[in-house]
Amino acid sequence: MTPEEFELAARFVKDRSGLVLTRDKGYLLENRLMPVVRELRVKSLSDLLAAVAAGDAATQTAVVDAMMAKDTAFFRDWKPFTHFRSIVLPNIRVSRGMKRAFRVLSAGTSTGQEAYSVAMSVRDLASSFAGWNIEVIGIDISASAVGAAARGVYSQFDVQRGLPVLTLLQHFTKKDDAWVLNDDIRGMVKFQTGSLLEDLYPLGRFDAIFCRNVLVYLDLKTKLEVLQKLGRVLVDDGVLYLGLNEALSGVGASFRAVDADLGIYAAHRADRPASLSLAAKVDL
Repeated sequence: MTPEEFELAARFVKDRSGLVLTRDKGYLLENRLMPVVRELRVKSLSDLLAAVAAGDAATQTAVVDAMMAKDTAFFRDWKPFTHFRSIVLPNIRVSRGMKRAFRVLSAGTSTGQEAYSVAMSVRDLASSFAGWNIEVIGIDISASAVGAAARGVYSQFDVQRGLPVLTLLQHFTKKDDAWVLNDDIRGMVKFQTGSLLEDLYPLGRFDAIFCRNVLVYLDLKTKLEVLQKLGRVLVDDGVLYLGLNEALSGVGASFRAVDADLGIYAAHRADRPASLSLAAKVDL
């Protein structure tokens, strides 16, 4: 790959996804795009990138899809999910009691494990939310990842990553060599392709947003833009979950830390007391 080809590919990927590729990531670019070369039956990586530059839509989609990280797991880092279940959901039950509805966004959902972890957390408290309208929306720029998420079928390796055995047996059915999510969990979650660089407002507003291990791949300017978009679709007392290594220090004013070490942030609204956030522990 020539320096010019790398610059072309890096610029295209950043414009489409926000993913920043530095020159030392040339090996990553080649490793992820060579399977696309073979799949699309083009002669070389140079020909693939030429098709990207020429505006071939199918090739562009395949390149973006290949470059997106799909490393995810059920209940990843588990402590934020413990907070969601033990603090946020009880607060929602009280604050949304008259409305009996709430919405959660899994941004950069990959193959769906995060969104389904949210749904299982809610389902485990089913008696507290009987008759409620609950929506979990998962979005990702990768069409193949979204397709896999919607199917809800996972390998033995997938379910061994963070999924307790009792939870596995409660919410999955074994079929041949795979584990299939039960319909009650799948029915709680909707998936669609979407980019965090686009306007998120058509998705509606959310009581909680999970955007974990996504911002780490973005440069500062893009990170700020994404946080502003997330802030606009988060309700005034909402909670944002980021990855453990994605501190917001010095980045944006839409959020305030609840537990920065765990990536837990509350929506910051100047006229709203912090104690009213869904992320704050309250005496019920």
